Amino acid sequence: MPDSTLLAFDYGTKKIGVAIGNTLTRQARPLDILFPVTREQRFAAIASLLNEWQPDKVVVGLPLATDGSEQYASLRCRRFANQLHGRFGVETVLVDERGSSMEAQQMLGNNTDDDAVAAAVILQRYLDGLAQSS
Repeated sequence: MPDSTLLAFDYGTKKIGVAIGNTLTRQARPLDILFPVTREQRFAAIASLLNEWQPDKVVVGLPLATDGSEQYASLRCRRFANQLHGRFGVETVLVDERGSSMEAQQMLGNNTDDDAVAAAVILQRYLDGLAQSS
């Protein structure tokens, strides 16, 4: 597999965690937290990140219920992933994000915004999955 840059999003309606990683090092790291108020602000901020980092693929966390079934938030994240693909033409992959926020809080302590770290956890899961399949 060629070296690919990946951006990951932990999507929420009030804030979006962003992480970056690549397939060469197979390491993900927190990058930013976006606080868009409007849809236009959301996509302008994302366009800026895509222009800056030129990712080969985008990973979006998919929130599932504990039993693995989809819930209302799953639909919002699927729609967000479809909008990224449709708007920016970037390949988009959904990754199960169950427990990523709890994992991020354990890494940080509970008193900070953990969205970017949660995005890194999601991206790391994706990268770890690549390692197992190659």
